[in-house]
Amino acid sequence: MNYNYDPELASLLEFLPDVSLGISEPVKARAGFLELVAQLNADIDQHGVAIHNRSIPGPTGAPDVAIRLYSPEGLEQAVPAILHIHGGGFVIGDLDSELGSCVALCRHLGVVVVSVDYRLAPETPYPGPLEDCYAALEWVSSNSAQLSTDPTRIAVFGQSAGGGLAAATCLLAKDRDGPAICFQYLGIPELDDRLQTPSMQRFVDTPMWNRPNAELSWDFYLGDQYQRGADDVPYHAAPARAEDLTGLPPAYISTMEFDPLRDEGVQYALNLMQAGVATELHSFPGTFHGSALFSTAQVSQRESAEMFAVLRRALHIEH
Repeated sequence: MNYNYDPELASLLEFLPDVSLGISEPVKARAGFLELVAQLNADIDQHGVAIHNRSIPGPTGAPDVAIRLYSPEGLEQAVPAILHIHGGGFVIGDLDSELGSCVALCRHLGVVVVSVDYRLAPETPYPGPLEDCYAALEWVSSNSAQLSTDPTRIAVFGQSAGGGLAAATCLLAKDRDGPAICFQYLGIPELDDRLQTPSMQRFVDTPMWNRPNAELSWDFYLGDQYQRGADDVPYHAAPARAEDLTGLPPAYISTMEFDPLRDEGVQYALNLMQAGVATELHSFPGTFHGSALFSTAQVSQRESAEMFAVLRRALHIEH
C-alpha cells in the first residue's frame, strides 16, 4: 500500500533497520534492537547529567526492579520528577534504549528522570510489567527527599507500549489510591488489544509497527491467562477498555498519521476529555510509528519541541 509520507521522512525510509521479523522471535529482536541502540547512543552528550543505576524493591513476591536515575548536576533545590517507561511492544527495550530520551529530558527540563527496566513479555506477561512500573512510581513518590524532587510534581511518561503502560500506571494509582501523578505523557500509545480501529485494520505494512506486530505484542503481553480481544481482558492491561476515566491526571497524547495505533490514541484522548480530564491531542501528518527516530526532519523537530513545551507547562517549570 502507498502512503503519503512527509517528503523528508520518505527520503530516509531506506535507512530504517530491517524489522521484517518484527517481534516474532523476541530474543533475536532484542539483539537486533541492542545493535541499533548502541549506534544511536555512541554520540550522546551526557555532560551536565549525573547518571546512576540502582535496584529498588519490586512488587510483592517479585524480584527487585532495576532503574536508572538521571539528575541535573549540582542540583540544589527540589525539582519535578518524570517516571520514564520505555516502549518496545512489551517485548523489547531496556535502560540503554532510553539513554538519549532520558538525557534530553533531564537536560532540557532540569528534572530528575527515573527510567524503569520492567520485566518483558513473553517471559513475564501481564500484570508483571505493569506492577514493576507501579513499584517504581511508589518508590519515586516515597523517596522525594533522597532524589531532591517535588512529590507534588511527578509525571509519568511513555512512548508506544510505554505509553500504554504509563496510562495503565495512572489507572492503577487512581484505583489503589496510590501516589499522586500530576501529568501523563502518552506518546503514540499502545492501548487496545481488540485491534478493531480503522487505522489498525488498514495499516498492515507500515514501517516500524504494523498490525502483525500488534497481534504478537498483545498475545505475548496477555500470555496464557487472557486471549487478545476476549471480553475478560482487564482494563489495567488494555487501558482503552476503561469505562471510568474520571479523576485521572491531565494528559497529552500524540499520534502519527500512518500508525496502526493512531485511532486508539485519538479515541483514548476523546474518552479522557469526555470524562472531564484536561487533555491535549496532536496527530502529526505524514508520519509513521517511530518516525521521530529521524530527528532531522522538520516534523520530528516540531514533535520534539512540543514535547518539551508540554512538559515544561505541565510541571510548572519556569525557564
